[in-house]
Amino acid sequence: MHLRRGALLRGAFLLLFVLPVSPVAAQPAAVAAVDSARLLTDLRVLAADSMEGRRPGTEGSERARRYLLQRMREIGLEPLGGSELAHPFALRRDGAEAGQGINLIGVVPGTVHADRYLVVTAHYDHVGIRDGEIYNGADDNASGTAALLALARHFSENPPEHGIVFAALDAEEMGLQGARAFVASPPVEREAIVLNVNLDMVSRGDRGELYAAGAHHYPFLRPHLERVAAVAPVSLRLGHDSPDLGSDDWTNQSDHAAFHAAGIPFVYFGVEDHPDYHRPTDDAERVDRAFFVGAVRTLVLAVEELDRALRP
Repeated sequence: MHLRRGALLRGAFLLLFVLPVSPVAAQPAAVAAVDSARLLTDLRVLAADSMEGRRPGTEGSERARRYLLQRMREIGLEPLGGSELAHPFALRRDGAEAGQGINLIGVVPGTVHADRYLVVTAHYDHVGIRDGEIYNGADDNASGTAALLALARHFSENPPEHGIVFAALDAEEMGLQGARAFVASPPVEREAIVLNVNLDMVSRGDRGELYAAGAHHYPFLRPHLERVAAVAPVSLRLGHDSPDLGSDDWTNQSDHAAFHAAGIPFVYFGVEDHPDYHRPTDDAERVDRAFFVGAVRTLVLAVEELDRALRP
């Protein structure tokens, strides 16, 4: 995650293509589609010391990218906007060009609304090595990236109504640069993007809670997310998206902010900060495995519901 979030404070967009809320069932097929062993392996590989914290422009970032490209090809994701899954963009530091970032983008075609897309994003970069210590970023954000791969596999085996673009984005920790590059030059028409689903930190719910942010800005999302929450394998809560919350407002704190700024609705799934956030102790061994698997199963149900709901 780009900006540190504060502790929890307890406590419109008019879309013309929303249907009445459809019931959500905890479908065994959807739950079984999450390969927990593969999910945890993907996280461990991305958060390994050999990836050197996945800072953009480093050898560790290149290793992570090679692994992700291999996995995306294994899953069968198709390229968009060309013949390659890799989409380079210019990195900037202090207003000047500073090398190259690379987004990895593939699609599962839609079966009904093939010209309309949900975009699922997760940033695969982290902050690298500082003072000789590797910041592995297991929760932030190897977890969201591994979850993206699990969702891609599920929908490649269970084709969605809309096309679903899966984008592993670079340089989120450097100012959402990968997301901004995606929105500035999307691989499909911007008007064809009906929703961004962003995954950033989904494996460490210390209270057993996963949050969905976005319904404050886009109220049409609320009944669909509440339907999912009623059957979710983990506690799914709505919130962290109101400007009244100050630093607890996550609206601009991860890649979904670039979509929101462009007028594209978003749902951001994430957990609250924990003691290892942006520390070298954010390692794979500290991930809550049962929660992580349950969170990804929840994400499957959520994207299935949203895919059904956002019809022309």
